[in-house]
Amino acid sequence: MPTLNWKQDARELCLWLLVAGVLGWSVDLLPWSLLAACLVYIAWSALQLKEFYCWLQREENTVPVQSRGLWRSLFSGLYRLKKNHSEETAGLQKSVDYLQATFTSMEDAAVMIDSAGNIEWSNSAANTLLGVRYPQDQSQHISNLIRTPEFYQYFDSNNYQKPLQITSSVDDLHQLQISITAMAENRKLLLARDTTETNRLQQMRTDFVANVSHELRTPLTVIKGYLETLSEYGFSDDVVNMEDCQSKRMVQQMLCQSRRMEMLIEGLMTLARLESIADTDSREAIALLPMLSSIREEVLATVKDQRTIRIECKENTHLIGSPFELRSAFSNLVMNAAKYTAPGDEIVIRWQPRPHSAILTVEDNGEGIAHYHLPRLTERFYRVDKSRATNTGGAGLGLAIVKHILLRHGAKLTVSSTVGEGSKFHCEFPMSANYNERLAV
Repeated sequence: MPTLNWKQDARELCLWLLVAGVLGWSVDLLPWSLLAACLVYIAWSALQLKEFYCWLQREENTVPVQSRGLWRSLFSGLYRLKKNHSEETAGLQKSVDYLQATFTSMEDAAVMIDSAGNIEWSNSAANTLLGVRYPQDQSQHISNLIRTPEFYQYFDSNNYQKPLQITSSVDDLHQLQISITAMAENRKLLLARDTTETNRLQQMRTDFVANVSHELRTPLTVIKGYLETLSEYGFSDDVVNMEDCQSKRMVQQMLCQSRRMEMLIEGLMTLARLESIADTDSREAIALLPMLSSIREEVLATVKDQRTIRIECKENTHLIGSPFELRSAFSNLVMNAAKYTAPGDEIVIRWQPRPHSAILTVEDNGEGIAHYHLPRLTERFYRVDKSRATNTGGAGLGLAIVKHILLRHGAKLTVSSTVGEGSKFHCEFPMSANYNERLAV
């Protein structure tokens, strides 16, 4: 960009006035000569200003008008800025076109929403899944097209950490998963995915597990009953002599494995029930200390060797939830800690209220769990030590059941552990589940 040379422009103006003054003095018309020179300079500047305005109005990036002095520098500088701006605009438009082409080729619906909630752009899949057409529905508010109470609440909450599952307003037979991403200038990108087939397969899997578990339960109960009878009363002399130690050992092993299979089936049926039955509002305020005390007595009566189980919870602590489900979750955690600790070890059940949540922690000082196992602990049938799980009768379903129960109560499970020092299982409940905190508010 040419540098503005104010001194040169001033010298040219002074020279112009000097020439006009000399000519006017020579004819004895000095004032009129200077006035005429000023008017000529003003007229020339006005002409340059008109040319400058017309040049700015042109959309195409034309070469500026040739001029002199200050106007030449102004034309050249703005031409450079205008050219750079055009190049940047073309680059941005190219990026926008690329993104739009990418979104257009997606099978998922994509809708760009401005800060007021109005539709700016959408791809063709948005018409199929959401009934949003572009450009016909441009500038329409998104809630005018996706008319479900769940979406209204989700969109206005500005909390988009978890996706929303809704039924398509275009086709009631289709289920959609909607996620919203906040962008610059309070704009939003809405993505919708058809999860009908995925949900159907998930339901088929859940139904299959539930049905198979139910069908296996009856014959297994019969087999277990006969084995218990044989173990207690023995065989007739015509079949097997129960004084034979090998026969006794075989029956005991079969009985042990049948009980293990029964526990496995019970766990699968529990998981299937948690997944298939919708969460209801039939919850109540649970006195936490009596529940934990009862769990402690049950665990101490179940384990063979002595454990110390200490409860740190105030007498008047209450928790909103399903008594049966929460008891099952807490019992699983305490029993799990008792199984994998040595005789004489201590287990601590601690309730810790916080400003916006409350945490129930089951802590033990057992052998601990290696860090690479922690992300997979809540997977079904995942066992840290398969041989240890077999000896203790574990099937790898306990923590999966705990996770599902906590999710139904809006809580989450986190695990921290150090090998050789022990493990901590944290159940963090939101403010709405803490009965005492809710009354305090």
